[in-house]
Amino acid sequence: MDLRMLGSNLGLEEEEFVELVELFITTAKNDINNLNEAFLKRDAEKVAESAHSLKGSSGNLGFTELSKISNIAEEKAGEEDLELIDELIESMRKHIAEIEACLGK
Repeated sequence: MDLRMLGSNLGLEEEEFVELVELFITTAKNDINNLNEAFLKRDAEKVAESAHSLKGSSGNLGFTELSKISNIAEEKAGEEDLELIDELIESMRKHIAEIEACLGK
């Protein structure tokens, strides 16, 4: 994953984009924790809300795969189908870890 290119696509210098990504990672981890908590409580509405938040923020920064996975989770939760949400959460966590690794952290 080329953070320089992703930042450039948004018209940002690498340092500016890295700062946004660092903030995104913190927020995304919180969204995923909220999503997981809602999943464990079988609260489809909250699952959808958390997935929607993650979908938007990841999409805005160009993390399209994470945005797609979040969209699937949001749609499934909107249909009150929580069957695969735990697998989607794990996939989201892996994508966040990959993004974080690009920062060298």
